[in-house]
Amino acid sequence: MTGRALTVRGMALAAALLLAGGCAAGDGSEDRRKERQPADQRMSEFVQADPGAEHPSKTETSKPNGRADESAPVRRSAERDAFEPRGRAGSDAPAIPDDIRGIYVSGWIAGSKEPMERLIRLVDETDLNAMVIDVKNDYGQLTYRSSLPEVRAVGADRGAQVRDMAGLLRRLKAKRIYTIGRVVVFKDPLLARAKPEWAFHTASGALWRDRKGQPWVEPYRPEVRAYNIAIAKEAAALGFDEIQFDYVRFPDNGEAMDRVVRYRNPEGWTKREAIGRFLRDARSALHATGTALSADVFGLVTTARDDMGIGQTWREIAPAVDVISPMVYPSHYAGGTYGIRHPDLAPSAVVRHALDDAGKRNRVLSAEGASPAKIRPWLQAFTAAWLRPHQPYRARQIREQIRAAEEAGVKQFLLWNSSCTYDYR
Repeated sequence: MTGRALTVRGMALAAALLLAGGCAAGDGSEDRRKERQPADQRMSEFVQADPGAEHPSKTETSKPNGRADESAPVRRSAERDAFEPRGRAGSDAPAIPDDIRGIYVSGWIAGSKEPMERLIRLVDETDLNAMVIDVKNDYGQLTYRSSLPEVRAVGADRGAQVRDMAGLLRRLKAKRIYTIGRVVVFKDPLLARAKPEWAFHTASGALWRDRKGQPWVEPYRPEVRAYNIAIAKEAAALGFDEIQFDYVRFPDNGEAMDRVVRYRNPEGWTKREAIGRFLRDARSALHATGTALSADVFGLVTTARDDMGIGQTWREIAPAVDVISPMVYPSHYAGGTYGIRHPDLAPSAVVRHALDDAGKRNRVLSAEGASPAKIRPWLQAFTAAWLRPHQPYRARQIREQIRAAEEAGVKQFLLWNSSCTYDYR
């Protein structure tokens, strides 16, 4: 769904809890979780340069050097050749492939010629078989021209970057590429400014803003939930196989926010209840069109014991969606997490720990009679040059993460790189 170094509230918990989760070329995308614990024992996974952002969007300073991976080259596989796009009509439980291997594509890249062709060639020449394409970005802008009156009323599609989204999706389907539409949900400064009555407000009545000065819309508001579900349904009608919600949460630093914000929550829901209800409603709406729903969550959601103040818990979200995508970027974990001094330097260990925890939580849900989502993690395909120390993330580091995921029993993945350049072969 800026480059940042992970910050943490409560380093004591980092040891106690974890030892015992748009392209840079001008699309505006930002750089890319119930038991309550004492405040000094709570962990928050956000990054100093851009608090609360999901995915890094700082262009790497280290470019791929073109060296071959130490492992065997990745080639188009028999699985890719056998991949069949599913039918879209009338299925209440859409079939979702178990072998999705995808890359992120911003609206700017999707609407360009040669950069998009470069990515299509990459998918053609490797075992990749999916693309996550921006539908609504981090600023609330749609990447295509919408027919929804509510979208047109606020001008959210005025800067549309993809001239013919339906045509692009038809072309990708002809190439047997699984298409996922990324919708940034509650971090929507455009909608918050156009409809301030839908945004967070302080007790004094002022518009609440995050540490970058951006307002957010309030998950408790039914109008906000309906707006995003309508966009998701329209994107499904354009031809996306799956809709992926990003920023499907409350802003981070929840305890500080709770002290100043006056929530409009007549139902008395907890934050995690609000997120869970929204996702269940969205899934019902999308399943009626034969479209799957996935959700991005902070990497630490696989491990944390509470909702970290943002309304994301594995127990609430995994049964509410078809696919759950923890962002297990090694660069986003604090030093000492999982007993690893410098997580960015140990991608295999970080990914293995995080996904082992995710698998355990899914097994608990299954034993309780729930049907948890498939696990499809976001893996790091960017260099976190703002960290000290850090390493370039090239083909070898990407393959280490993929192997670690496979060792944890997870056979699919998504790769995030804000510049949409992937050293993958």
